[in-house]
Amino acid sequence: MTGKRLAEAVVVEGGEVSGTPAAKSRSPWLWIPTLYFGQGIPYVVVMTLSVIMYKNLGVSNTDIALYTSWLYLPWVIKPLWSPLVDMFKTKRYWITTLQFVIGVSLAMVALTIPTSHFFQITLAVFWLMAFSSATHDIAADGFYMLALKQHQQAAFVGVRSTFYRIAMIAGQGALVYLAGQLSETTGSMTMAWSIVFWVLAGMFLLLFFYHRVVLPQPVSDVTVKVANNPVADFLVTFKEFFTKPEILLILAFLLTFRLGEAQALKLIAPFFLDPIDKGGLGLTTKDVGLIYGTYGVLALTIGGLIGGFTISRGGLKAWIWPMLFAVHIPNLAFVYLAYTQPTSHIIITLAIVIEQLGYGFGFAAYLLFMIMVADGKCKTAHYAICTGFMALGMMLPGMVSGWIQTQLGYQHFFIWVCICTLPSIAVTLFLKIDPAFGKKQQEVKA
Repeated sequence: MTGKRLAEAVVVEGGEVSGTPAAKSRSPWLWIPTLYFGQGIPYVVVMTLSVIMYKNLGVSNTDIALYTSWLYLPWVIKPLWSPLVDMFKTKRYWITTLQFVIGVSLAMVALTIPTSHFFQITLAVFWLMAFSSATHDIAADGFYMLALKQHQQAAFVGVRSTFYRIAMIAGQGALVYLAGQLSETTGSMTMAWSIVFWVLAGMFLLLFFYHRVVLPQPVSDVTVKVANNPVADFLVTFKEFFTKPEILLILAFLLTFRLGEAQALKLIAPFFLDPIDKGGLGLTTKDVGLIYGTYGVLALTIGGLIGGFTISRGGLKAWIWPMLFAVHIPNLAFVYLAYTQPTSHIIITLAIVIEQLGYGFGFAAYLLFMIMVADGKCKTAHYAICTGFMALGMMLPGMVSGWIQTQLGYQHFFIWVCICTLPSIAVTLFLKIDPAFGKKQQEVKA
């Protein structure tokens, strides 16, 4: 670090940085939307787009749920290497480098889809993409906390969630619709999905070039040394996290909040695509892209914006319960769809919009809870540990969800999903949250 850089890096109370040159100041609106759009693209590809693609290409529900749930593993174990992101290079460097790697990975998927062993090969490439994406998430979330003051972090939590969801619209909405359209035009589902992944690769490489130019350079974005020894730094980071007060309760909340969703998420697209006589809704790929991937994610986006705005005014403690119920109660929409199997696209769309609107609104509380837990010296690594447990809470239930659905059928399966929301309600009863955390300050330093 140069002498000038050292002189500028004056850290004051609350983790905010003074002495930042005006020339390096950038509006958060220039980079938060595109950064979290870029964070969302590879995740939605690995977790959702792959499910629809494999369903279209003839893979069974059991195999889809099992093998794509394993792809959560990089997000589960990313805390093991999250201290390295703090210890080496800047968050900005990690972000741009990994965006290039992810773009290349998307191109590799496009190349391997037409091969005879596409399932095994594309899964291997998805693993590479997942590890790159998980590391990119560590850097991006750390960068978010370094570049913004605490009240801005709360205010923009809805914005980051919104553009993450817009990535979902682009991924599982527009591109799924495009895949359906291309398959009708070309007569080949394989060619259609190959073209879709070429489009994704081009999109992501454009983001790489954009962020090389517009990402700010906060003076606090430097390597973090705790004990002046790499191994000691690594161990101290984990020790500080797992010795936090009430850590077991914190972990229980992180693991149970999405217990129901983790199982439903893997089976929603197959439920839409399966024919009526198999308990599904008999929708086409284009229908899924439009109803679930576009209208549903738009509702999720609006809910996220409202949630972020609301929680920044009242704080996490005031809104934790309303947001918890907003996430869980709308799961009944899937029970309704499974039992009635409506043929009207309007009814299906309305049910999905209600469910996604509630989830988007409530998920803001979960994001801010992780920010609260991570607050401290090693916030990048600690936030990564939180998201690792979040991913574990998605991976393990998701792995068995295909088998459970096969045994129960779609109707009883979605009832089971609703039952699985109860543990998070029980855990929340015992949470202790600072009433001031996340609440917009009355006086903000210039």
